[in-house]
Amino acid sequence: MANHKSALKRARQDEVRRMRNKAVKTRVKNIIKDVREAASKNESKESLLKSLDTAKSIIDKSAKKGVIHKKTASRKISRLSKLMKS
Repeated sequence: MANHKSALKRARQDEVRRMRNKAVKTRVKNIIKDVREAASKNESKESLLKSLDTAKSIIDKSAKKGVIHKKTASRKISRLSKLMKS
């Protein structure tokens, strides 16, 4: 464990960031899973597009926050869009 005051503060900050990043990543995984499930159930076109837009928004926000890489976010959105078109 850290001994210096600044190192203790850094450890606290790291823990807060880790928990926030974990929450965002979990949210991204869940929304992707929901979109894939909706696509496999052959739901209506409108509901699929709405869920895809929501997923795009969440994934873009996570990339903007720096939780996932910009290109990773792009790849995830691209694969979901490709799934919707097929």
